[in-house]
Amino acid sequence: MNVLHAIILAIIEGLTEYLPVSSTGHMIIGSSLMGIAHEEFTRIFTVGIQFGAILSVVVLYWRRFFEGFSTYPLLVAGFIPAAIAGLLFKDAIDLLLENIGVVAAALFIGGIVLLFIDRWFPHDHEDRQAPLGWKDALFIGCFQVIAMVPGISRSAATIIGGLTRKLSRAQAAEFSFLLAVPTMCAATAKTLWDHYQEGGMFTSEQWKLFGIGNVVAFVVAALAIKGFVGFLNKHGFKPFGWYRIGLGALLLALLWAGVDLRVI
Repeated sequence: MNVLHAIILAIIEGLTEYLPVSSTGHMIIGSSLMGIAHEEFTRIFTVGIQFGAILSVVVLYWRRFFEGFSTYPLLVAGFIPAAIAGLLFKDAIDLLLENIGVVAAALFIGGIVLLFIDRWFPHDHEDRQAPLGWKDALFIGCFQVIAMVPGISRSAATIIGGLTRKLSRAQAAEFSFLLAVPTMCAATAKTLWDHYQEGGMFTSEQWKLFGIGNVVAFVVAALAIKGFVGFLNKHGFKPFGWYRIGLGALLLALLWAGVDLRVI
């Protein structure tokens, strides 16, 4: 991996992590087309640069994190289902992660679901006046468990979970962003810790790539988050649905053509 590869992957991470399109599918295509999917460092890098994307949420929503503590119990409640599922079904999840067909199918089917979300949850839904409670957060966290299947967007799953609790699109998207912080921190920390436990070390060049990647991911993710809510309110979920269907079909076509695709 070189600097250009790092920048491209970081742009993909920043653009797709918080949009309902699945960052996994994009990382597979990007790394495979660049010919670096087989490198062990690529897998670690795509996880490590999530810290930049996480930091963008903390900076944009700093008031929610640092002015009072009301947000933290909600994030704990929302994180619990994914933590439990990760511990109980780790082996099954790892098997799914090795199957590109699962990723492609999840992208395709998830896209079809998004085509109907606007009909199930009308665009003119007003902001919910009642404050979000721990039961709401726990319920939304259960939707996040669905996203453990590779190819299913964590953002899409949690936003839909929020809509079912009568949140507006903006409210559901905001909580989805916030809930990503503990979830992604835990997943990233575990991957890096496992790498360390296995004796993995990084060269000075690789540390430089981490630095560049996190800066790029931070900037791009911040821009994506700021633009996403407005786009969602104006256009709804259909554009993302059609995009996912196209991406899923592309992955299936590449598999059929014998292209060496790898989950990273």
